[in-house]
Amino acid sequence: MNWKKMIVIGALACGAAGLVAGCGGEKKAAAPAADKSVKPTKIVAGMDDTFAPMGFRDDKGEIVGFDIDMAKAVSKEIGIPIEFKPIDWASKETELESGRIDCIWNGFTMTPERQKALAFTKPYMDNVQVYVVLADSAVQKAEELKGKSFGEIKAYPDLTACFMDLESGRADAVLADTCLIEYYMTKKPNKFRELPGEVSKDTFSIGIKKDNKILVDILNDGIDKVIKNGEAAKISQKWFGKDIVLK
Repeated sequence: MNWKKMIVIGALACGAAGLVAGCGGEKKAAAPAADKSVKPTKIVAGMDDTFAPMGFRDDKGEIVGFDIDMAKAVSKEIGIPIEFKPIDWASKETELESGRIDCIWNGFTMTPERQKALAFTKPYMDNVQVYVVLADSAVQKAEELKGKSFGEIKAYPDLTACFMDLESGRADAVLADTCLIEYYMTKKPNKFRELPGEVSKDTFSIGIKKDNKILVDILNDGIDKVIKNGEAAKISQKWFGKDIVLK
């Protein structure tokens, strides 16, 4: 789930909150339908270029991230160039339907509702939501954050702001996706600690037009190969400090 906000738990805070990325945008005329029985010569993947570490711009303005490296590895295996195109994430389904992109690939959550409208590749990562506290916090389990009548929950625009409040003592815990948390934790080793247990869980997959089975099969083949040859594990280690790719 490409969250635009993370949850920070204030002093002796309570409960968990879920955020759902919306989709919308004005519909435009669809492009002429491509022949879905022919292997494509290029794959254009729509992405949000602010969603670190899945896909974002580095200090030089280059698009980098876990999904970018995965796409490069998959591209090498399937022999088809994959080009990432930054889009308005709120209009991602419209971009796909119009033919301006061939797939949505950027920490895209596969949900039952989306499966009614889109085809998906095999999931390649579980995306778990967990609580994080300071390494020396007295809090040892999520239950200690619940049931407090004077607690407070705040929504923040980005993970950095969440962790700044956590470090300063203005918050006792952060609730966010593990893909975001574990990436951030590699930047400050031994500073934070995940609490045991999962608040919720979903999976990341690549979204494709419902009738484009050949592209689903091509990308599934590439994903399988980079998992089997160990390249996916190396990419995961680079971005998260451990292998979290689904086998």
